[in-house]
Amino acid sequence: MLWSLAKALIFFAVVAALTWGAALLSQTDGGIRIAMLGYEVTLGPLQAAIAAVVLVVAVWLVLRLIGLVLAVVAFLTGDETALSRYFDRNRERRGYAALSEAMLALASGEARVAMARAAKAEKLLGRPEITSLVTAEAATALGDTARAEAAWKALLDDPRSRFVGIRGLMQLKLAQGDTATAMKLAEKAFALKPKHAETQDALLKLQAGAQDWRGARLTLGAKLKAGALPRDVWKRRDAVLALQEAKVLLDDTSSIEAREAAIAANKASPDLIPAAAMAARSYIAQGNPKAAAKVLRKAWEAQPHPDLAAAFAEIAPEETPADRVRRFRTLTDINPDHDETRLLMAELHIAAEDFPAARRALGDLVSRHPTARALTIMAAIERGTGADDAVVRGWLARALTAPRGPQWVCETCHAIHAHWGPVCDNCGGFDTLAWKEPPETTGPSATQTEMLPLIVGRPAAPEPESEPQTGPAPDPAADERADPARTTADLARQTP
Repeated sequence: MLWSLAKALIFFAVVAALTWGAALLSQTDGGIRIAMLGYEVTLGPLQAAIAAVVLVVAVWLVLRLIGLVLAVVAFLTGDETALSRYFDRNRERRGYAALSEAMLALASGEARVAMARAAKAEKLLGRPEITSLVTAEAATALGDTARAEAAWKALLDDPRSRFVGIRGLMQLKLAQGDTATAMKLAEKAFALKPKHAETQDALLKLQAGAQDWRGARLTLGAKLKAGALPRDVWKRRDAVLALQEAKVLLDDTSSIEAREAAIAANKASPDLIPAAAMAARSYIAQGNPKAAAKVLRKAWEAQPHPDLAAAFAEIAPEETPADRVRRFRTLTDINPDHDETRLLMAELHIAAEDFPAARRALGDLVSRHPTARALTIMAAIERGTGADDAVVRGWLARALTAPRGPQWVCETCHAIHAHWGPVCDNCGGFDTLAWKEPPETTGPSATQTEMLPLIVGRPAAPEPESEPQTGPAPDPAADERADPARTTADLARQTP
């Protein structure tokens, strides 16, 4: 309504301006005299203005007539579309103008204006491979999924725009959470353009999420061939996928294939901790402990890790604690000053009830890098050496709010995971988990109430009434001295 009123006011203003100009020219003296070929014409100011307008229109008509004549000549000489192109030229000009306005409106965030201009351009041009793209993008920006899906599907009919339509539908399904359909669309897009980097990444992420490890390895190989991935990165990620493929084979009780896949994953990336642990267990299952120890030592040299120590212990599960301390020397001598090596040696000495040696192995770790594990080990050492219960509770109270130490942390979103996996459960990143210490964001409460059970102690449970017994009363301290490892096991169960 307001726009109609504005157009009417503009029209009346233009008419009034023209009338005022004509009146002004009619009252002006002078004029234009034209003499040519024995003829003389004198025009007043108003007549001269009218003649100028008529001349411009005449020139335009002459140019149009010349264009029509040329189109007729081209048609007569065999160009069957010459006349249709001549009459459609103005239509195309207006259509492309509308399309330009639609693209500019889409870039400026005016999605509704873009959709309206795209619809006008489609009527004038009849080029759905262009206008449907603008319509789909605008509908997606508005959240109109039905119209966006219809526009993306309209692009599938033309071979030139089929890939764009499939890619748009894939992104739409991903936004809706339909990963199964999105993966099928990604596979079709990948078949059309195997070297498209964005499609490769999307398909790889979807295949990893669906645990299609074999398909993910093929996609990863295509990325390598396309030059979109360095060879060293490809080797590690292929080892990650091979490791997951081995786990699936283990779940399917195909033990031989699983062992071979695990060993192949370790050979591809020896520093991958889960691959090294699984390969070592595969060698143990084959009765080849030397190969298992060699794999674990090589991985320990790259980065000491508790999973490697656990796999190394499985090589000789029946050995005594003292024998285990001696055998582990071949592993711990590789990185003797590493924190993980110190913690491991302290735990082995505690299991062997050699508490002074455990204290020496721990060294200054409780003061230099006090983690929950180091402080709990220190509490077990104090208990084993017969320290007062208040001292033990003090170490456990510190362990309660100490940092947890290195964990599996996603390098993209910094989410912490209890176990390693190829895909981050939080952000979905592939091969983003690293064994490192996360930034500490928690700590003790302001009131320290979580430490009270350790500092004060828990109330003793009432003892049931029983008949008087004859003979000497039992001595709990004697039981503790008889079995000092029992208290260590109790402390281990209290580890945060």
